[in-house]
Amino acid sequence: MIVIACLAAGLYGAMHNQISYAVAPEYFHVLKFPQFGIPADLHNRLGAAVVGAAASWWMGLVIGVPVMALGLRIQGNARYFRTGMRAIGLVIGISAICAITTLGLLTLIATPELAAQFNLPPGVTGRVAFLRAGAMHEGSYAGGLLGLLAALFYTYRVGRKAGTGQ
Repeated sequence: MIVIACLAAGLYGAMHNQISYAVAPEYFHVLKFPQFGIPADLHNRLGAAVVGAAASWWMGLVIGVPVMALGLRIQGNARYFRTGMRAIGLVIGISAICAITTLGLLTLIATPELAAQFNLPPGVTGRVAFLRAGAMHEGSYAGGLLGLLAALFYTYRVGRKAGTGQ
């Protein structure tokens, strides 16, 4: 289940970055491609996907280990697997909702004046778009934390019901 959680997190990151790359390619060219050592011939959507997978696969460990450990009280392999898959889906869904909500909010409120308040890397020309893409990434990580809490609660409830025969 931990391997599945890591794969799901990496895939989520790769897909997430397709949206944020569309919002602000400069976010990747100025910040993420150099940060992750992406070669120049991959400074495109494929490179953004590589960055997303590399930046997020480990969240499968951070989230998966406590959730799957809590799930060990669930009896039956099929029920444990089903609960684990639902927990992974819950985390991904909440992360995506938070990322899109954050992007939507910044699309409504971000102005050049607001973007000027942030210490962005030198040379950024599309400050508002850069801010939107960065906020989307932060929203996704916040969603991961909320998703972890929701997955822990869900897994606990399933395990508790299994223990009481409900």
